[in-house]
Amino acid sequence: MNEAIETVHEPIFASVEDVISRLATTGYLSDKATATSIFLADRLGKPLLIEGPAGVGKTELARAVAQVAGAELVRLQCYEGIDEARALYEWNHAKQILRIQAGAAGADAAGAENGWAETKSDVFSEEFLLSRPLLTAIRRSDPTVLLIDEADKADVEIEGLMLEVLSDFAVTVPELGTITATRTPFVVLTSNATRELSEALKRRCLYLHIDFPDEELELRILESRVPELKPAVAAQLVRVVHVLRGMQLKKLPSVAESIDWGRTLLALGLKDLDDRSVRATLGVVLKHHSDHQRALAELKLA
Repeated sequence: MNEAIETVHEPIFASVEDVISRLATTGYLSDKATATSIFLADRLGKPLLIEGPAGVGKTELARAVAQVAGAELVRLQCYEGIDEARALYEWNHAKQILRIQAGAAGADAAGAENGWAETKSDVFSEEFLLSRPLLTAIRRSDPTVLLIDEADKADVEIEGLMLEVLSDFAVTVPELGTITATRTPFVVLTSNATRELSEALKRRCLYLHIDFPDEELELRILESRVPELKPAVAAQLVRVVHVLRGMQLKKLPSVAESIDWGRTLLALGLKDLDDRSVRATLGVVLKHHSDHQRALAELKLA
């Protein structure tokens, strides 16, 4: 398991323009800065760290890259308290115990010592290894996109695991040795910036900040995802969403919620986003009562 293994890196995109056009086929409309970061991460074989507020399309971007690359999306969803067993690997203890019991039952007294040595070697083998997202992505020989989602929610200690994976695209399992990637995965880390990630982790990544799109881009996104919506209504919706994002709300409306709002208007057969329609459907984009009250007051709809 420790022999030298050549890691293959096969670029996905031919140019920045290729990124823009191919992502568009999935419904993801990318600006030049985002496309350039994706192209460089792909061409240089470096992880891409994407920061920005929740709901701007960070995770969706990783899904879009996987789709156009024909790659498997392997996702590690980070959260407070996530540990090595959930991120990297763990041993199937129940299966190991059954194997040990079976070995003990079949060994006679004279061969007990040799039997245990054989059983010990057996239970720490591939058959008993449970691969989690980081190890799974490293071991795949087919095209893979590794998404480490909301990395800022994980404890600082987990960054050590990420560093090993992102530095050498290798994972060390003490009982088996070092497992090195035969094919470099395309790696995306997302962060809502709830805490600062370590400088060591950032040094290994390219960096991209994605903010909410401007009105023009968001209108294009809405027209792409909800083409049945009348252009005038779509323009009204986008203007209202941008007004809402300018308020001091607990949670600003995401792009996905803008799309949901457009689909809601269609489902209800509403032909205009007037005051009555906004009051009736505001729950699609605002998910806190205090946000509702503030929005209704500032939009003079209360």
